[in-house]
Amino acid sequence: EIEAKYNTKMQVLRDELDLRRKTEIHEIEERKNSQISELMKNHEKAFSEIKNYYNDITLKNLALISLLKEQMEEMKKRENHLEKEKADVLLQNKQLKESLQQAQEQVFELQKKLAHYDMDKEALTNTKARLKVTQKELKDLQWEHEVLEQRFSKVQAERDELYQKFTKAINEVQQKTGFKNLLLERKLKGLLNILEKKEVELSEVFAASNLDPGALSLVSRKLEDVLNSKNTTIEDLQFQLARVCKAHNDMLQTLEAKLTAFGIPLDNLGFKPLESPVLGQ
Repeated sequence: EIEAKYNTKMQVLRDELDLRRKTEIHEIEERKNSQISELMKNHEKAFSEIKNYYNDITLKNLALISLLKEQMEEMKKRENHLEKEKADVLLQNKQLKESLQQAQEQVFELQKKLAHYDMDKEALTNTKARLKVTQKELKDLQWEHEVLEQRFSKVQAERDELYQKFTKAINEVQQKTGFKNLLLERKLKGLLNILEKKEVELSEVFAASNLDPGALSLVSRKLEDVLNSKNTTIEDLQFQLARVCKAHNDMLQTLEAKLTAFGIPLDNLGFKPLESPVLGQ
């Protein structure tokens, strides 16, 4: 009986504990489901916020890219417009330079006809007035040209300036060197011709005269002294000619090195510098 009684109590206690366990499990599952639901809501909210945030960033980036593309296109259009304006101004500048050169030639012609000053005075005055107007227009266009040139990079401006200076220096040095070489060559040829003539005349004199050996020896020594002096003069002139040619060639080599250092191709000069041959080569 006691065993049956306690078995009954144990069964009742087991049922109560089992019921309590099921109740607690049910409550735990409900809390778990509630937490899961809350976490899902929070995660969905956070995901939505992140999604909106990155969507906003993407839209802003797309708008920025579009704006930059528009600015780039605008800058390209502006650059093309400036290039066209520069080409027009350069063309006008060239035309005005030609007009100025023509006007200067007209002034030179009028100066040559100065004997007819009274008749040509009015025409000369008109030409000078046109020259002043042309020079003023040229200065205005040069000012506009300089303003347009300043919009380009500093390196390109320096390169153009150096290109113009070197071109001008080459022309001046070539003209001076060529003229000096021509004078020296003509002088040398003249001295050689004179020497040949003197030798021929001396031979004719010796052939025509019947000088004694002593006088002939004296004349020969004097003639040798004169010939030695002339030969010394010829050698000095040849040395001067060689030195001028060497200086001209050295200047050309320096110019080519400078152009290469500044990145200017030699073909851009518009002409081929002529090297002066050194005497004897």
